[in-house]
Amino acid sequence: MADDPRVAACVSAHRPRLSSVQILIVCLLAEVGKGRNSIWYTYLSQLPSYYTILAAFNDFEVEALQQVDDAIWVAQKANSAIKSDWEGATLLMKELEFKPKLLVFKSWLWAFATVSSRTLHIAWDEAGCLCPVGDLFNYAAPDDTSFEEEDIAEVERLTDGGYEDSNAYCLYARTNYKKGEQVLLGYGTYTNLELLEHYGFLLSENPNEKTFIQLDVDICSTGAWPKDSLYIHPNGHPSFALLCALRLWATPANHKKAVSHQIYSGSMLSTENEMEIMKWLINKCEGALQQLPTTVEFDESLLIFLCKIQSSTNCRTDVKQSGFEQEFAAFLRFHRFELDCSDNGQLPAHLLRSLERWELAVQWRCNYKKTLKKCVLYCETLFHELLCT
Repeated sequence: MADDPRVAACVSAHRPRLSSVQILIVCLLAEVGKGRNSIWYTYLSQLPSYYTILAAFNDFEVEALQQVDDAIWVAQKANSAIKSDWEGATLLMKELEFKPKLLVFKSWLWAFATVSSRTLHIAWDEAGCLCPVGDLFNYAAPDDTSFEEEDIAEVERLTDGGYEDSNAYCLYARTNYKKGEQVLLGYGTYTNLELLEHYGFLLSENPNEKTFIQLDVDICSTGAWPKDSLYIHPNGHPSFALLCALRLWATPANHKKAVSHQIYSGSMLSTENEMEIMKWLINKCEGALQQLPTTVEFDESLLIFLCKIQSSTNCRTDVKQSGFEQEFAAFLRFHRFELDCSDNGQLPAHLLRSLERWELAVQWRCNYKKTLKKCVLYCETLFHELLCT
């Protein structure tokens, strides 16, 4: 921005009412508008033409999340917030005489997705910075085993990168990579829904995943645990806070004060209390699974189908052989598209992009259901063990 006095002056005049993210997006679009005259042209020309972050999901793709309240709410909130930011920055973009195609929401969404998914952290600006080459690393989910003890003793730096005194963004490996191995970067601790929201992907095995179930108000208000600490781990085990909250909730009111110290320490109160909360969790998870319109088995088959369609040269034939005609017909109706004999059964680029987002939605809901099933199995096993004691 400092290299363009006009952009710098206009942005400075609007800075008090714009966020750091809005300013970075405007500056990014200003550089895009310069075309080959931008000093960043080589970098900009290699950025993705589209993204799969949650805010880019259309109504069909959001619906594919299957009415899991948390996911639907996050998707709708993300899109609404981005539209509000776009409207707030439109006056500045007009003053900078942006080309009409850069003023539309579609361009703003692309720029927002670029900033959201590709910026690196800097201490002095919450928007982060765009860093050529530095944004090429794939993600490695951090967990408790990110460092071996001897590595921690030798290395004080526990972050993956940052600006240093040399005025350069330096990146550091968390492991000893061998030649030919992919170098991964830890962006931070994210659940799959957060990865989808900010970066447009998710992990089949995410050690930081949290699966939330609908809890009664009296459970959430029991104790002092934050609501986001009441979840189920990827292996199906309830979190420490959820287990404690349920133990306290299942305790008679006149006994809660006397046993609260025992609960807060993570101890089991009694066989009866533990069996009651295991039974409650089983019923809750099974009820949630029954309310969802598809099963894990259906979702897994659908994922195979969607993957095949994206690489198909004649999707019409593949659809007929798949058993997913109804779902694919709904997809085509939403996009007001009809396959005919002249297109050889191939889908245009914009539909392939939508298929990719649809696949991500199905992956997310499938992982969600798998965790609920694991929780049922875990609780049933523990229940029977307690029953035998």
